[in-house]
Amino acid sequence: MTKTRKMLNDWDTPYIQALVKQIETQSKTTLAHWAIDYAEQFLLPIWNKHAPDDMRPHNALNAAREWLEGRKKLPEVKPAILECHTAAREAEGNAAAQAAARAIGQSASTIHSARHCIGLPLYGALSVAYDTLGANASWEELEYLSAAACSQMLAALNAVSVDHEPNPAKITWTC
Repeated sequence: MTKTRKMLNDWDTPYIQALVKQIETQSKTTLAHWAIDYAEQFLLPIWNKHAPDDMRPHNALNAAREWLEGRKKLPEVKPAILECHTAAREAEGNAAAQAAARAIGQSASTIHSARHCIGLPLYGALSVAYDTLGANASWEELEYLSAAACSQMLAALNAVSVDHEPNPAKITWTC
């Protein structure tokens, strides 16, 4: 069996850099909405296919939405987000589900720090690729499909982006 990768790891690829450039133009709120909405629409179904009875990623997204709506404070939602990260660790051996849970956890964590939204493409695109091609696909095949998924993520971000955002998130990338 081929060793699976947990995330895309080439920061300098054009498809990651295109996302980074657009992310840097947007507010934390816009980024959080984008990441949470995208994760819910495209990655939660992957998780649900592999772990239909485990609601932790779903709970993390709901908790993050409650924070965005001002109904809960960060200390109240943080446990649900941390449980999503635990679900990811426990999904070891299922590359698609594990990457989906990691992407969902990072997307939900965007409410805390805008830079967490980069976890959506780094983990999420690979989740889509693993779910489509399987864990034994070649890295070249996985990366090709991941690039296409990142292009779809960029299109979704562009669709919700605020032109000339007056308050872009100040992000220090530590990847």
